[in-house]
Amino acid sequence: QVQRALLALTIPLEMLQAVKGRMLQDMCKGLSRQTHAQANMRMLPTYICSTPDGTEKGDLLVVELCQTHVRTLWMTLLGDGNRSPQATNKIFDMPGDIMKGTGEALFDFIAQCVRQFLAGISRPQHRLPLGFVFPFSCRQTQLDKAELISWSKGFSCSDVEGKDVVQLLQSAINKQELSHVDVVALMNDTVGTMMTCSTVEKPCEVALVIGEQRPFRVTGWWVLGGCLLQCSPPLLPTDKGTNSCFMAEAQQVEMVEETSGRMCVNTEWGCFGDDGSLSDIMTPYDQRVDQESSNPGQKRFEKLVGSLYLGEIVRHVLTSLAAEKALFVGSSVTVLGTKGVLKTQQVLEIIDNEEGMAKARKALEDVGLRPSERDCCRVQQICRVVVSRAAALCAAGLAAILSHMCQSRGLEQLVVNVAVDGELFRGHTRFGEILQSVTGLLAPECMATFLPSVDGTGRGAAMVTAVALRLAAHRREVDQLLAPLRLSRADLERVQALMRREMDLGLGRESHANASVRMLPTYVRGTPDGTERGEFLALDLGGTNFRVLVVRVAQDGIRMASEIYVIPTAVMQGTGEALFDHIIECIMDFQLKQDLMEQVLPLGFTFSFPCQQLGLDKAVLLSWTKGFSASGCVGQDVVQLLREAAQRKQHLALKVVAVVNDTVGTMMSCGYDDPKCEIGLIVGTGTNACYMEEMQNVGTVEGEQGRMCINMEWGAFGDNGCLDDIFTDFDRLVDEKTINAGKQRFEKLISGMYLGEIVRHILLALVEKQLLFCGKPCPKLQTKDIFKTKFLSTIEIDGLALRQVRAILQDLELQASFEDSVLVREVCQTVSLRAAHLCAAGLAAVVEKMRENRGLARLAVTVGVDGTLYKMHPHFSQHLQQMLQDLAPNCTVTFLQSEDGSGKGAALVAAVACRGAEP
Repeated sequence: QVQRALLALTIPLEMLQAVKGRMLQDMCKGLSRQTHAQANMRMLPTYICSTPDGTEKGDLLVVELCQTHVRTLWMTLLGDGNRSPQATNKIFDMPGDIMKGTGEALFDFIAQCVRQFLAGISRPQHRLPLGFVFPFSCRQTQLDKAELISWSKGFSCSDVEGKDVVQLLQSAINKQELSHVDVVALMNDTVGTMMTCSTVEKPCEVALVIGEQRPFRVTGWWVLGGCLLQCSPPLLPTDKGTNSCFMAEAQQVEMVEETSGRMCVNTEWGCFGDDGSLSDIMTPYDQRVDQESSNPGQKRFEKLVGSLYLGEIVRHVLTSLAAEKALFVGSSVTVLGTKGVLKTQQVLEIIDNEEGMAKARKALEDVGLRPSERDCCRVQQICRVVVSRAAALCAAGLAAILSHMCQSRGLEQLVVNVAVDGELFRGHTRFGEILQSVTGLLAPECMATFLPSVDGTGRGAAMVTAVALRLAAHRREVDQLLAPLRLSRADLERVQALMRREMDLGLGRESHANASVRMLPTYVRGTPDGTERGEFLALDLGGTNFRVLVVRVAQDGIRMASEIYVIPTAVMQGTGEALFDHIIECIMDFQLKQDLMEQVLPLGFTFSFPCQQLGLDKAVLLSWTKGFSASGCVGQDVVQLLREAAQRKQHLALKVVAVVNDTVGTMMSCGYDDPKCEIGLIVGTGTNACYMEEMQNVGTVEGEQGRMCINMEWGAFGDNGCLDDIFTDFDRLVDEKTINAGKQRFEKLISGMYLGEIVRHILLALVEKQLLFCGKPCPKLQTKDIFKTKFLSTIEIDGLALRQVRAILQDLELQASFEDSVLVREVCQTVSLRAAHLCAAGLAAVVEKMRENRGLARLAVTVGVDGTLYKMHPHFSQHLQQMLQDLAPNCTVTFLQSEDGSGKGAALVAAVACRGAEP
């Protein structure tokens, strides 16, 4: 009979693996917004997003509501790594009627305890932050805002459930005329346990509480986490349940809006199994314990592992075996029917190897039994298996937490510190040994170091409060530094109005010269309508490589063939004749390979250098950029230079019909697929836009009928100073180091060439203010252009684990903590969001002008868009489109990504020109 009982209480490893799997499933249900209500494990967000870093300092007050008393604690942190905190505390016995009276009476009593405590220690009355330990199930929506879900542990105070307990306490404190005391954080004991074990060198990210927590005595003083407390009267034990918490990835905690960083989650794992998922491991002894409890069918997991119940489980095993005459033969066993006759503390003493047998005999004789030597031996076996089972089940739960953390962080191996408190862990080494070894077997991918915690409800609560204050101060400084980059709706509406004003100035014949937005006519008079047919050549010149393409436009679509040619540096920096001769030679080579030498094909020429366009096929080069310096070209018509080179090479099969820039090409390439595409947008290394304007509004070109594409050259918007108040100190630092300081001001706020530099300067400012990288010097961050804009795109990817952000920063020799990575991501998000919103403000001015031009109540238009920032950044396009919708609500704008605007688009400009020239 004894062996059968022992076997029933022994859980094989395979079953523990199954328990771990079930707990993982319940954790995921609790974290999900859709299934949270059905989960047994509540997975409650605590709004604690960081662990101590050792810089915390100042005076802190803690109030802890316990089952029979209220505890108050004063703690002073010195900013020395939390190595030598100074503390004083006091216990106030609570009248029995308080627990079942009104909520107002309860909180008034707590506030009176605070007033008496402060009066007794005679400390200066400066602002005093208070942390409130409230060990009941709450729905927390902020660190200092939590509604009580339900009372437990004998409390039933009226008019509290559904109310914010922080506000109830603050109101009661205010009634005591303690205006300098502010309740800043509410927490439970498990979170405090984690915080006491966390240092900057060894952050602790998991905590278990298994049984009652209490400090230990040293000759009239109480030692709490390494500091001595003067205490009167002695500290009393706290709750005997079990719980756990851990630092979860914030994006997985769907019950909160926060999506970056981490947040401590209170699992409430005592309720695991309330849906019957532990039925296959519950024994008849467990079922009897459950039936006799004050909450049958609830807290099933806690009743298997909590110290309140282990003595009861052993009692029921002994009762059953005595009834089967396997124990205490000849003794009266009536006493075993009495609930609570055997305590968990006695069970822990009995399993001791050396004194266990003697402890077993004493415990049994004390209740009136007359055990034999064999009875004592069997009782010791039963106690051991009950405690071992509790440790193994705790290990299964911990393994579920660790595996979840490892998977959610995308790690092959998780290395983590686990804080543990409670009499079961402290009371016997056997429990701790089983907990550690079984955890290792069930979660081999995780390396957990177990740290014993002391006074999680006191010092731990003080640490939570201190961290909350540190983060609040940190947040204020960060927000102050980033505030100039966070543009309001009113700011963007003003930018939209300024852009519209500059557009009108740029279009006017008299005002054109003074406008920062040039509004250059392109002489492109129409977009594709689908009737274009034929073969066209395209030439794309914009850098050290250039392309030649043949584009075949047919009824069933467009087919292209192309080849890339290199321009040697000597040719780029030689004479203009040599440069254009080289281009013609490459065109002839391409036509020869494509068997096109006998045909005269219209050619569209994408020439991505600053030009003044005088006709569709006439563009005067204003200046070379991108490393070109070929002589005899500036001030000349580039189409004419190309034609003259063709004549020198006797290549008569060349018919240049249009010269365009890449923005116009983008609009045209998308216009072939969508006839409503009348806007082109580039957001890449640089930025620009074009659109179809009414000819009657284009004062710089003769003619009133129809429309013409206007190349806005909007990158120069603000060069006249109209955007000076939008420019931040960081923007000015970037601008000063460019080769064209004071020019292309709008482009320097938006385009990929500059965003990384803006971020770099912000990071340097954060380091200087000791808000980043612990204020340590970062020599590599001083290097211009070291922080690439592509890093923004990578860092802002949804779901990118922060360890990958840290890896990016480590490549730059930046040793980033978890919090550093979160802050760097926030900086990147702030800079890219501003860029997208400014782009939206500019585009809003364009679409609203087009709508007004056409006298429409509502405009439907498509924007052809190209550029690496728009295409590669994970959120830029979404932010741009959302803000555009807000700023131009009367316009329905569709975005179409361009494919090869500078090649296909140039050919389509030629095709539209040829269509218009047909009789």
